[in-house]
Amino acid sequence: MSIGTLGFIPSPSSGVWNLGPVPVRAYALCILLGIVVAVWLGNRRFAERGGKAGFITDAALWAVPFGIVGARLYHVATDYSTYFGPDGLGLAAAAKLWQGGLGIWGAVLGGALGAWIACRRSGVLLPPVADAIAPGVALAQAIGRWGNWFNQELFGSPTTLPWGLQIDPIHRPAGYEQYETFHATFLYESAWCVLVAAVVIWADRRFQLGHGRVFALYVFSYCIGRLVFELVRIDNATLVFGVRINVFTSIFVALAALTYFVISARLRPGREASVYREEPKKGEPHTATSV
Repeated sequence: MSIGTLGFIPSPSSGVWNLGPVPVRAYALCILLGIVVAVWLGNRRFAERGGKAGFITDAALWAVPFGIVGARLYHVATDYSTYFGPDGLGLAAAAKLWQGGLGIWGAVLGGALGAWIACRRSGVLLPPVADAIAPGVALAQAIGRWGNWFNQELFGSPTTLPWGLQIDPIHRPAGYEQYETFHATFLYESAWCVLVAAVVIWADRRFQLGHGRVFALYVFSYCIGRLVFELVRIDNATLVFGVRINVFTSIFVALAALTYFVISARLRPGREASVYREEPKKGEPHTATSV
């Protein structure tokens, strides 16, 4: 049974372009562009909070590699059977980042560890750094999701809606070969992340959030959308009690973020007086250690 093709969103015929012997992958470009946007916006917001201009760029040299490793480890761990099951793709495939598969919560945990190291080296508090980069991380996710479009992956169930996404037969999951158009969950999540970034920036300016509450708001808001998108997606995923594992992860992380937000607001209202652990002596500017 064919669903038809008129008026739907086409998928790219290829996500790789060759510049001589060098392959340029759209997935990697989307990730890199997202990182650039996140660092640019994070630098601006951190400077507005009294931090050293350019510190977020320095911190990114730690946070980005840790984040990418964490993202891949999370993906492999939560989709273990794809790589190490009876018909698994093997260890080599688990290392192929360019084929897709980066888990956001692994990226957050790994990136937070890298950022913490950078902050410790420079005498900077981690919460204001997290608050500064929160909307940029959401925008980075919005941009990065377009890499899934180029790879024709992580789409939802079949649909006849006008914005259905055309998927080539080779990329259709088993049992869905007869369908041509599917929910463009990459697009839904990308749009949601842009909205999350806008809401977080507005709330931060309106209520003068601090002590990590901007980041907590971003995490909570993102999880609400991710929960819905997970229920629509049909790609292979580890199931717990018949439910995709990231559904449970979204619920747990959203509740944790909400709890932190409420408790933090009661214990430490307002913003930090300084983004540094110790203020420099009068007349001595604070200089972040180069990383």
